Amino acid sequence: MSEVSALAVGAGRRVTLHFALKLDDGQVVDSNFDGQPVTFVVGDGNLPEGFEQVLSGMSAGDEGVFRIPPSRAFGMPNPTNHQTFPRSRFASDIELQNGLVMSFKDAANSELAGVVTDFDDERVNVDFNHPLAGKELLFQVRVIQVENS
Repeated sequence: MSEVSALAVGAGRRVTLHFALKLDDGQVVDSNFDGQPVTFVVGDGNLPEGFEQVLSGMSAGDEGVFRIPPSRAFGMPNPTNHQTFPRSRFASDIELQNGLVMSFKDAANSELAGVVTDFDDERVNVDFNHPLAGKELLFQVRVIQVENS
């Protein structure tokens, strides 16, 4: 009988897992428990550091629910990420509404998501903060596989 050594989640390891992100009230923000698991390499920038840290040391088959504060998740909202644009910069056939997520181009011509927070006939206020900025999150996870990358 051969003995299999279980690798633990750590820097540079490829991790496959199911996860759910929930708000304090239990509302599910994102989950893949009913679908395909995700795979990422620890430290590749695809997962905020606070999420990677709670996974550290876990192995295939491990499960947990972790409370992630805003500072370790998507940060706190930055007031300078709120911008006001003239209404004339938006096509007249765009039906604006509070909460509408729109795509904008930044100075480097990269796409940037913004959420309409307020508007009238003259101006449109847009929030470019991450939608989960300032939120404490519950991170539920089931590790499926850990490999050397």
